[in-house]
Amino acid sequence: MHLTYTNLAAEDSHPLLDVENDDNFTGTDMSKRMNGMVRSRSRHNVDEGAPSVWRSFNCRTLWAFTGPGFLMSIAYLDPGNIESDLQSGAVANYRLLWLLFLATLMGLFMQRLAARIGVVTGKHLAEICYEEYPKPVRLILWVMVEIAIIGSDMQEVIGTSIAINLLSMGKIPLWGGVLITILDTLSFLLIDNYGLRKLELFFGFLISVMALTFGYEYIIVAPNQAQVLRGFFVPSCPNCGWAEVEQAVGIIGAIIMPHNFYLHSALVKSREVNRKDNRSIAIANFYFFIEACVALGVSLVINIFVVAVFSEGFYGKNVTEVIGNCSASHTIPEAFLETARKFDPTQVDLYVGVSLQEPV
Repeated sequence: MHLTYTNLAAEDSHPLLDVENDDNFTGTDMSKRMNGMVRSRSRHNVDEGAPSVWRSFNCRTLWAFTGPGFLMSIAYLDPGNIESDLQSGAVANYRLLWLLFLATLMGLFMQRLAARIGVVTGKHLAEICYEEYPKPVRLILWVMVEIAIIGSDMQEVIGTSIAINLLSMGKIPLWGGVLITILDTLSFLLIDNYGLRKLELFFGFLISVMALTFGYEYIIVAPNQAQVLRGFFVPSCPNCGWAEVEQAVGIIGAIIMPHNFYLHSALVKSREVNRKDNRSIAIANFYFFIEACVALGVSLVINIFVVAVFSEGFYGKNVTEVIGNCSASHTIPEAFLETARKFDPTQVDLYVGVSLQEPV
């Protein structure tokens, strides 16, 4: 098994790999290439020029490449992640923050590979799979990704419906909220008509709102900072049982979403990259990675805010105790307390948590 390298100046084909003329090129070779994306086909290593990319860091260039990473990072802040954060705080206190951090690092590593393959080949992951795998495998991959998308969308729709129900003080039923979510799709399509950049800015605005609101709650709740730091930096879970183990699995499942890799590999194609110039490819990979680090770093901070807030409010307590504390504080409208009283008094879930935290 080998890779075919040709002279870059002599041919007007793929900048890194002569895939079309190499019958022996396989998905395994592509995996190997993902570990050295910026190497030249002519066997000349571009590492000699690569340091200039780092030394000549430019904020304007970073801004030009900013966008795909923040669109991708929305998947790290969806209702599934919020639910996972809530349960993590309520079940394990701060003891699983280190796992949240490691899961985000795993996600960053895999998103980086997805972005690099999109930059280098000019094709997204679905196109690569189509070219590299036989039809039966492609069909299996398609079904798996569709199921993953449907499962993720169910969370988005139900989460939006719950939010609308809460904001309307229960006047809009859940099924009504589901119908209203149709407007989301139409709104995004409308914004997309004005250009992808507008859509990226809109999602950046949404992430900023989440950061400010959850950050405000974090400041108001004022959790024990020493415990938060210990949970983040010390990889241990003392006195943990099956409930904590299940929650740990849930954290990883909420963070790592395969369909997001397909999305990221396609989003990076929105930036023009000269794929005949290895330095241009190296620059694109570098700035896309910096943007992904910033985007997922912001998502990690927001997730930590949520875990800390709900840990402080719900860990070691049941709904009855929480309602009693909220009622005594006179800060929660009675309508929200009545909504919370309808649920199992021994459990804390997303609906109850948001019911009691939303008015704060």
